[in-house]
Amino acid sequence: MTDRAVLLWIHGGGWRARSDEDGAALAPLGLRVVPATYRFAAEARWPAQLDDVRAAARAARATAGGLPLLVGGDSAGAMLALHLGLRGVDRPGDVRGVLAYWAPVDPLDPEWRRRRRHDDPWAGLLGHPPAEGDAATADATVASHLGSGVPVLLVQGRDDAAVPAVQSVGLAGRLLAAGHPAHLWLTHGGHELDLARPDIRAVTAAFLDSVLPPA
Repeated sequence: MTDRAVLLWIHGGGWRARSDEDGAALAPLGLRVVPATYRFAAEARWPAQLDDVRAAARAARATAGGLPLLVGGDSAGAMLALHLGLRGVDRPGDVRGVLAYWAPVDPLDPEWRRRRRHDDPWAGLLGHPPAEGDAATADATVASHLGSGVPVLLVQGRDDAAVPAVQSVGLAGRLLAAGHPAHLWLTHGGHELDLARPDIRAVTAAFLDSVLPPA
């Protein structure tokens, strides 16, 4: 299949390790998948990770041959993809779309804090526990950066024990209210679902058809 777009894929792992998911399952949908790396929380605090994936996006765009640039990721990588897509590589609106799979998006969500109070990766990312009124917490919260109109796909398992489903559900509503085309697929299963699963593949393909030129 001819490439329809370049997908910068940002791996998950709680901002402190590298997950096994590499986004390769999305390549048959007409995507040239390019991996991005970033410094882990033990090496650098937020927003160094956003700086790193912006640099990776610039490199991917330079070799894209004019193809549209999409950004995507799983879990912590999906959070970074959302920041990159919504805030832009160099300016808001310069990314064609975001594919975010089971993304943590709100460090102050009560359900998140209840589940992760003894092991909160946001605290490692920020260098301190997230808190109301804290500038770094606000900056790392995805919904602080809406309004560019970039389309977003959110995929989330209903029974995800690592990232509460309410995170994606709540973000979808806020995206729509801010004028973003938002596609939410809330499906069966937990964390780290198979990207090649028929329902996830189908909803991803439908999203791509909505944001890319015809194949």
